Amino acid sequence: MSFADKLSLIRIILIPIFVSLLLYSRSFPIFKKVAICVFILAILSDFLDGLVARIKKEKSSVGVVLDPLADKLLLLTAFIVLYLLGFNLPKWLVLIVVSRDFIILLGIVILTFLKIEISISPSWWGKLTTFFQMITILTVLSNLFSLFYLRILWVLTAIFTLISGVDYLRRGIKALNQK
Repeated sequence: MSFADKLSLIRIILIPIFVSLLLYSRSFPIFKKVAICVFILAILSDFLDGLVARIKKEKSSVGVVLDPLADKLLLLTAFIVLYLLGFNLPKWLVLIVVSRDFIILLGIVILTFLKIEISISPSWWGKLTTFFQMITILTVLSNLFSLFYLRILWVLTAIFTLISGVDYLRRGIKALNQK
């Protein structure tokens, strides 16, 4: 397992720590600040695993699956848990984020079942979506913006999430039509 793969694995391990800190943040307010630090650490591990893999040319079959899986698990968990715990996150945005990833996963399962090879490489739309989703989580956790600016961020996150979802759907349909 490469160093980049280990960083992705660390990101997955940080998820239950992040959730636990959020669960106890009502009783112990300092835990919310620690949860923010854990989430930032997870974001940094995402940035570093990609950087290390490119610099060391360590693209592995494990990493191709583990890196996006770690991102999806981290972000989906964060959106769902923050919503369920009553943080300032609208249901419609959580539904968009969860639905997009569910549709992408369903598409991958269908293509795998049909034995159709498809590159799971992220598009620029997907990278922008991940960036905006991460910023949204950090902003909601830290209360950095007023509600007006937060709503603008929610809309931007939703737009990029929808665009990247359509882009991945288009790629999946193209792979289906080529068979």
